[in-house]
Amino acid sequence: MRIEFLEVARAEYRATVDYYDGESPGLGGRFANEIARTLARIVAFPDAWQKLSRRTRRCRTERFPSGVVYQKRGDLILVVAVMHLRREPGYWGKRLGLES
Repeated sequence: MRIEFLEVARAEYRATVDYYDGESPGLGGRFANEIARTLARIVAFPDAWQKLSRRTRRCRTERFPSGVVYQKRGDLILVVAVMHLRREPGYWGKRLGLES
């Protein structure tokens, strides 16, 4: 299964890595590894995580207050957002033309 990011989701992910590195050296790398583990869980069990809309799901990370919002599209996992769980919960819906 392939994984692709919306460009805005990739920028969000990179900004979060940079933020954590600014807080503590190496913390951004730990966040990046956590996202990689989360994506591996999504690939292994794409239909297992919380539904946010008809086609969209969220898988929470285990060690950070974050989640990966994604859609399964055939053999593709499309990452819509790498979100902080305390942020406005439905902001990512605008990326898909959904109301938030």
